[in-house]
Amino acid sequence: MGKVVVMFAGQGTQHPGMGRELYEKSPAAREVFDCAEKIRPGTIEQIFSGSDEELAQTKNTQPCVFCVDLAAAAALKEAGIPIDMLAGFSLGELAALAFSSAVTYEEAFRLVCRRAELMQKASEAIDAGMVAVLKLSDDKVISLCAEFEQVYPVNFNCPGQVVIAGVKDQLELLKTRVKEAGGRAMPLKVGGGFHSPFMASASVEFAEVLSNTEFKTPEIPLYSNVTAEIYGDNFRELLEKQIKSPVLWGRAVENMILAGADTFIEAGPGKTLCGLVSRISDKVRVFNVEDLDSLKKTVEGVNSGA
Repeated sequence: MGKVVVMFAGQGTQHPGMGRELYEKSPAAREVFDCAEKIRPGTIEQIFSGSDEELAQTKNTQPCVFCVDLAAAAALKEAGIPIDMLAGFSLGELAALAFSSAVTYEEAFRLVCRRAELMQKASEAIDAGMVAVLKLSDDKVISLCAEFEQVYPVNFNCPGQVVIAGVKDQLELLKTRVKEAGGRAMPLKVGGGFHSPFMASASVEFAEVLSNTEFKTPEIPLYSNVTAEIYGDNFRELLEKQIKSPVLWGRAVENMILAGADTFIEAGPGKTLCGLVSRISDKVRVFNVEDLDSLKKTVEGVNSGA
């Protein structure tokens, strides 16, 4: 059997009620929720009962999705699944960092809360958004973005899918160019132009927060969004850059496969990352954990080798 990767979901996957079953039935998951509640009172209520609009605000999205991501992974570990590698998409990288024991759950949650505040503040300074471009090559998307002053390719997800960030009036123009090139553009449910130069101020301020954080060597190899390689001891540098740099998700998945991974489990709401991995390789297995049913199916599937 090959190696097992747990990958942690990012923003845009949130929905009211996410993680409730795990909270109610898994002691390990409940511990994660309770930890978050002590640090940020009201988090559990927001996750279970917050409106779509409330959860879409970056200052709320990030702490809530982080909590559900980490709770799902904790439930998976509790079920006895061996885990060989970790990766997280954008926000999910902070949950992966906590799960690797590079920082404690408490420290990671505090980092996420501050990161969310800084990224929301940066988002409010400019009217920007994000769009997923489908059916075009990476190079073509890069060339289309170069036609505009404030549009950037920011998430290289898988073959035929690149996410771009830009000011909204220029994004509208770019959508037309994408259509002319034979592609398709889909707006994303996020509150700003993340992983782009629009986040430079948040990156600088987050660096100050990171300077007061102690990191340990991860107990499980953790892949970086910025480099698509395993973290060394450069936590502060990579976490600072990650806010304003492209996410090299496709390359990271390819590197994990080259390192022996053949099973990828998405922890957190939705199956977005499962879909991306399936498009990167048809030779690996994908599972997800977001509730009791998906946890049961994943544990059975991994243990059976199916």
